[in-house]
Amino acid sequence: MTDIARVAGCSQATVSFVLNKTPGIKLAAETRERVIEAARSLGYAAPSFAHLDTGDALTPAVDGKIGFVVDQLATSPEAVVAIEGARQASWSAGNIILVAQTLNDPDMEPRTIRALHEQGISALIYMAIFTREVTLPAVVYELDIPVILLNCYTADHAFPAVVPSEIAGGQHSTRHLIQHGHRRIGTITGEPWMEAAKDRLKGYRRALATGDIPFDAELVIEGDWSASAGYAATKELLALKDRPTAIFCQNDRTAIGCYEALKEAGMRIPEDISVIGYDDEEISRHLHPQLTTSVLPHRAMGRWAIEQLDAVTLSSGMRYPITKLECPLVERLSVAACAQEISLLT
Repeated sequence: MTDIARVAGCSQATVSFVLNKTPGIKLAAETRERVIEAARSLGYAAPSFAHLDTGDALTPAVDGKIGFVVDQLATSPEAVVAIEGARQASWSAGNIILVAQTLNDPDMEPRTIRALHEQGISALIYMAIFTREVTLPAVVYELDIPVILLNCYTADHAFPAVVPSEIAGGQHSTRHLIQHGHRRIGTITGEPWMEAAKDRLKGYRRALATGDIPFDAELVIEGDWSASAGYAATKELLALKDRPTAIFCQNDRTAIGCYEALKEAGMRIPEDISVIGYDDEEISRHLHPQLTTSVLPHRAMGRWAIEQLDAVTLSSGMRYPITKLECPLVERLSVAACAQEISLLT
């Protein structure tokens, strides 16, 4: 909404009123049209607009109530975004979403799922905050309704599953820096046990290989997704004899710490060094300069989960593929042509 407001020349609140068709708010037709056109120009699809006709969208063959269980809700913006995507797709068919948090509790999770089933849900979406393989409670296999896995999957592929395409996302981010002339690219990873961290690093290495750039292990610094880790890792990169000309921070919070370390060192972004993040958290729009980053497609994953409900076959022995959704790059102001490359050309 912040990006749309900037293009449309209005406030974020106005964008919210238009896209959510808030009752009781009187706005000029020209303002509404300007907001919608700005949203379209930035690549947002019409199904995202609550006031537009979504008759051409896929509508699930379920009726009434859809259960949505997630391991962590209160501490995770990703869960809220996914739920909102599912809500948008559900309302077009007159369905409502019943949401519950389970914390992966071995006793309370199956009880929660049973309670939702007793409430008459006609489908269940099961979400994990961290992308990973999960072991589902037995009650899920006993359900007589469609089940969709969001941001997770099972070893037996018994249910349709959707996850972000993290390898492609890491590759796209790194390639964006290479396309700006950078060849000495540092990266600050997340915790190595997490699939997202491993896959984004794989994407980074693939982009280097495709660009005929040798992999240098000293340019890879392990972090923990936090701003403080981003600060410390950036200090390590700046201490190298041959500093990087660009840094790929594998989430936006890491980039916050990276910005602080670079500014403390007297380096300008992007004139002296380029920075790219990942996740497209709200803070990325408010950093100076605004952070180029990639979108985690949780809203699209929520919509996808609803749209797949009518394709689920309620029979044992079915194996479903894992669907991977793109993590689109959002270009802002933190990446520029490599200064060293420019000096060689001149």
